[in-house]
Amino acid sequence: MSAESTPEPGIPGEAGTTGGDDRGPRRRHRKQRSRRKGLLVTAWTAAGVVVLGGTGAGYLYFKLNGNIKSVDIDQALGTDRPTKIDNGSENILVLGSDSRSGSNKKLGGGTDDGSARSDTAMIIHVYEGHKRASVVSLPRDTLIDRPACTDTQGVEHDAANGVMFNSAYTTGGAACAVKTVESISGIRMDHYLEVDFAGFEKLIDELGGVEVTTTKAIDDPDSHLKLEAGTHTLNGEQALGLVRTRHGVGDGSDLGRIQLQQAFIKALVTQVEHVGIFTSPKKLYNLADTATKAVTTDSDLGTVNSLMSFANGLKGIGASKMHMVTMPVRYDPANPNRVVVLKSKAEQVWTALRNDRPIPASATTGTATGEAKGVVTSS
Repeated sequence: MSAESTPEPGIPGEAGTTGGDDRGPRRRHRKQRSRRKGLLVTAWTAAGVVVLGGTGAGYLYFKLNGNIKSVDIDQALGTDRPTKIDNGSENILVLGSDSRSGSNKKLGGGTDDGSARSDTAMIIHVYEGHKRASVVSLPRDTLIDRPACTDTQGVEHDAANGVMFNSAYTTGGAACAVKTVESISGIRMDHYLEVDFAGFEKLIDELGGVEVTTTKAIDDPDSHLKLEAGTHTLNGEQALGLVRTRHGVGDGSDLGRIQLQQAFIKALVTQVEHVGIFTSPKKLYNLADTATKAVTTDSDLGTVNSLMSFANGLKGIGASKMHMVTMPVRYDPANPNRVVVLKSKAEQVWTALRNDRPIPASATTGTATGEAKGVVTSS
């Protein structure tokens, strides 16, 4: 079944209309997940490499190098792209994806149809000086006009109007996802990072879990998560359930789930800042081994040395230096399971990032939110 013809909410590509206000039913049906630990993945990898380099363990280094999968985004996209801003700032598209097969199917549920899905996407803008970052979540349910694109195998895909944002990845993989994001934002993506379902769970377990506080009870049989209100140390399976949860939290929408994901990321970054992973070479190697197996990168980041260099430039960005927002949208009155871009407010976001400036508060005031803010906090 093509991405555009799939009718069920949560599957990429159902057509819709634009317009209307932000209100109305918020019922959603499918569960997905997310793993946008791009900054942390590279940091763990770099830390492991530093330790291995000190021990002269060349075999282990080459093993890590062999773990990394990469795709040549630049060749597939060609030269018709937004201008690169050469001031030291960087834009990274981070996707969370799964194939719904093998271990991913066990974790995520759904139909094993052989297709890959990117149900979470974030633009990470690292400002000049690499001391702070803005993170813009892109709701997978957003109806967009997808540009024509060529995938990394050289196959051309026609443009499509009024389809879900995540149909870009399903249709043409990483290259088409990058092309679509650049078309929406007018911002060039300098790098691409993708982390899968199973890798996310393993990373959290290798870290020893992540501590969060839930201000309300969460009980979602779809994501297999049940938590009472209070403080919890989530293992990998529970963390995966949390970033996939939508039912029974907020308005039950993908936007609410994004709010949970953003809160979890901040909790994770905060914990990594304080946990003693740098004291154990074995711990570092296990983290680096798991991380390099979990990621797919653009070809510029496709080696351990490249990831290490990239990560070293990001290590000063803690949770307090990360400003997290969701691309401004409103619910589609013709289909409450879809959202449409609030173009004037979204342009405030893109203009700020293109000019390496903070995102103004006015850009997200009065937009659809998901109503799950504050349900999860750092402990």
